[in-house]
Amino acid sequence: MQVAKRIAGQPGFRDASAVLGTEANKKLLAELGYGSGQGGELAAAGPNDLVLALEGDAAAVGAVASDPDLWLSRVPASSPEKDTGTPEPRSLPEAVALRPDCSVAVVSVPGEYAAREARLALREGLNVFLFSSNVSVQDELALKTEAKERGLIVMGPDCGTAFISGAGIGFANAVRRGPIGIIGSTGTGMQEFSSLVHQAGSGISHGIGTGSRDLSDAIGGISTMSAIDALESDQGTKVITILSKPPGAAATARLVDRFQRCSKPVVVCLLGSGAVQSTRNLRSAATIDAAVGAALEAAGAGAPADLLGESEPVGEMALAQISKMRPGQLYVRGLFAGGTFCYQSQAIFHKAGIIVHSNSPLPGMLELADPRESRENSLVDMGAEMFVEGRPHPMIDATLRRQRLAQEGNDPAVAVILLDFILGAISSRNPVGDLLEAIRGVQDAARRRGGHLCVTASVCGTDEDAQGLQSQISALVDAGVCVFSSNARAASFCREASLLLAQRRERR
Repeated sequence: MQVAKRIAGQPGFRDASAVLGTEANKKLLAELGYGSGQGGELAAAGPNDLVLALEGDAAAVGAVASDPDLWLSRVPASSPEKDTGTPEPRSLPEAVALRPDCSVAVVSVPGEYAAREARLALREGLNVFLFSSNVSVQDELALKTEAKERGLIVMGPDCGTAFISGAGIGFANAVRRGPIGIIGSTGTGMQEFSSLVHQAGSGISHGIGTGSRDLSDAIGGISTMSAIDALESDQGTKVITILSKPPGAAATARLVDRFQRCSKPVVVCLLGSGAVQSTRNLRSAATIDAAVGAALEAAGAGAPADLLGESEPVGEMALAQISKMRPGQLYVRGLFAGGTFCYQSQAIFHKAGIIVHSNSPLPGMLELADPRESRENSLVDMGAEMFVEGRPHPMIDATLRRQRLAQEGNDPAVAVILLDFILGAISSRNPVGDLLEAIRGVQDAARRRGGHLCVTASVCGTDEDAQGLQSQISALVDAGVCVFSSNARAASFCREASLLLAQRRERR
């Protein structure tokens, strides 16, 4: 992923991919136009071969192709590899022998091989953090059933985030430890929740990811139930918070029944679904912000006032932005690196009666016929499978989102663009910097048309993240971006803007 990002960022390149030659990856590259007229090299690649797919000026492509090892080196040529004297383990059994004290195996291999590796880890007595996607429902059910029988947990597949005993795994922010436990099928949701808890002065005991399908009726919440058991018995956890995209009806019923029997306070946030009825021991929250406020109160930490309701006068702010626009600017477009934020934004729009198009639509929303082309009001998850298969996630490499931002910004009907920036481990070292030139470009294009383009953003992270939370925010503010501390607040601003734009459309 880092190789592809480095190459794509060089002058003369439009795109770059560095992937294994699996059948799925070769099919994807062929659909993108690679492989035609190349003498059959792509077809000949096998699953153990690395394929460099480069698009750009002939001179730039030729320079990389003439010496690919220069780009594949793990360290710069001037810095020799350090020899620790201990060979790297090449298999799970070797790793277990080297570190018998470990309790979690991280599996990140192509989906077709992931179940086999996860099963091996379970049989070595390890819990599994299954980062891989494209794992079948049948394999997921079998793995989680086996894990439950062994007293273990499978976090995933498609699990992006976890916090175990203070250690972040995958896409995780630097947060302090504290009394609040998280169970989440939403990776970026867990990141924002934990970051806001940290910013409020509290902390996270553990954060157990479950994978996006765990609370579907096909899986039945197997990992979620095991995680509730684990946090209920953990002495350091005082409050349990559940974060999820819309769960299945049967899974929701099982979940609510388990909550009623839990000995600790529970906060539940099921984004985009009907609220669970609050009881003495159970608090229901419609947004991640509200879930943070409820969890802090339940932990006795006291929630900041701005987490219990919207503090910004978003209606007035939206009106000030729209007053600068041309009459033909009518629509809101959202381009999300975090799928959770796409869901939450849709839920906020839907509650106000606003219908949007999306490639990951909630019930009541409209599905985009082609995810690469927005229509009217559109909220697009740029981390969805079709955008990341065979290439880095947009939290790592902003190439596709940068291209899509230029596409949306050049549409004279667009009034507002909503973005998210997510800091933390694995994420780009400079998420804002990756898009800053493109943001300025679309703003300038709107001014040349005699209008004004409102770019709105949320920034997820903490003061301890390597990217620097305040420096990232400052760079956006300096570029004239409307910046909010959470996705819910940014989406609420865009909701108000959309309502005002709807009045404009009616007048036309």
